[in-house]
Amino acid sequence: MNGCHCTSYSAIHAGSPAGILKTLKAAKANNVEIGAHVGYPDLVGFCRRNMDVATDELTADVIYQIGAIKGLATSIGTKISYVKPHGALYNTIAHDKRQAMAVIDALCLVDPTLILVALAGSKLIEWAKEKGLNVVAEAFADRAYHADGTLISRKEVGAVLHDPDLVAERMLQLVNDGGVTAIEGQFVSIEAGSICVHGDSASALAMAQKVREKLQQNGINIASFAKSNNN
Repeated sequence: MNGCHCTSYSAIHAGSPAGILKTLKAAKANNVEIGAHVGYPDLVGFCRRNMDVATDELTADVIYQIGAIKGLATSIGTKISYVKPHGALYNTIAHDKRQAMAVIDALCLVDPTLILVALAGSKLIEWAKEKGLNVVAEAFADRAYHADGTLISRKEVGAVLHDPDLVAERMLQLVNDGGVTAIEGQFVSIEAGSICVHGDSASALAMAQKVREKLQQNGINIASFAKSNNN
């Protein structure tokens, strides 16, 4: 939860290079770990539409995006510590080995010390570790799961959760029981070292605050996975 994702595609999340730089400065001032949120070149679709990108093009594009964030971070005396693919790319490389290896190769080429954030339970974790990368499995606080551990499509009703209290209870269940209740009503095991709350949700801040509050009230320590991996 102690992390900030920035992306180099100008219409996503941060808005512009100047907006990204402003976000990076705020992250540095608040001792927040910074990550590159790389995605498909799909501004109109918010990078949430699937794309069949050629392997060499995808590798180059991911290197380009990481490089943009690294350059901006370096300009203010800070650095990025992890990479988290965004949207459709994130979901595709969880199971598509060709595109997954293109992203993995990009990290290995530009900076193999970067941590890769991946969907908990996905094949991507195994593939990345085989190439020597540090990987952190991620769970989603504000997304519903199928019984097989996959995320419910955003096109379906109930895929995105907005109730801070419900979200906090689910994350407490995740930590205490090792999983959450799937949309089908079954318990699904999720082994994760990071929790994501989507910043484009209207209740994102309330959800993040409630999750932190709920976990701390139950004696659960919250720390940056980037710092933990560096120890």
